[in-house]
Amino acid sequence: MQSLLRILMQRIKNIIAPNNLILIGTIILQLIVIILLGNILKKTSYLLIDRLFEDDNCGNDRQADQTLNSLLKSLFRYGIYFIGITMGLKIMGIPTFSILAGAGVVGLAVSFGARNLVEDIITGFFILFEGQFGVGDYIKTAGIDGVVKEMDLRVTRIQNFDGDIHIIPNSEIKQVTNYTTADSRVIINIGVSYEENIAEVINILDRYIKELKITGLKSAPQVVGIEEFGDSSIIIRISAWTDPLEKWQVARKLRQKIKEKLDQEKIEIPYPKRVIIKQNN
Repeated sequence: MQSLLRILMQRIKNIIAPNNLILIGTIILQLIVIILLGNILKKTSYLLIDRLFEDDNCGNDRQADQTLNSLLKSLFRYGIYFIGITMGLKIMGIPTFSILAGAGVVGLAVSFGARNLVEDIITGFFILFEGQFGVGDYIKTAGIDGVVKEMDLRVTRIQNFDGDIHIIPNSEIKQVTNYTTADSRVIINIGVSYEENIAEVINILDRYIKELKITGLKSAPQVVGIEEFGDSSIIIRISAWTDPLEKWQVARKLRQKIKEKLDQEKIEIPYPKRVIIKQNN
């Protein structure tokens, strides 16, 4: 025990020797300078990229600008990290270039357990270059639906309607439903009492909804016809095409207008009723 203690004390003395302290201090100072310069370079590159896409003459639409902005920032960020780590290892006397040359970049990445990282980056390239979705699109993937807030080569950040940000590795994005790239279809089912004149109800609704002016509608809604014979009502289906991301707002407005029209025409919309009969003994 005493011998181990003496060995430990001797090593501590060697480390805190004046020459070693100067060397350690110099290394620490150089690492701090690298970190500071890296942060300055990253912030400067972000500022230049933002200003680049603020130019109205660049010829791209807003969504494409946001996607390219996010991609360029990602490339610069990872590039700065790689250069900074390489310089830091070199300052500490670790031969990084000889390691990379001997083992190969891919073999080194896999040996450090970075297989998923490589898959994320490769998938990210395919997503970006194939244009599967972009910043601002409303999508559903990996069990999450929401608006794409940021994309880079490793992860995609999606914000749902509750405001939660979901960070999804690109390698987990196997199937994507993009609700933004094409017009959306709204389906509304209206229950009408069996006692009503169904042909007359359909004619009333068809004339009425064709005159509606609702923001987001691509064309006049149409009465498709009788969809189902329910337990207490006949289900009439109405469909309409809307601008992307407007289907929910249009559907709510349509339901309100249809309810008001049915009330005006005294057309009954059935609902569950309970009759209680009380007998006096």
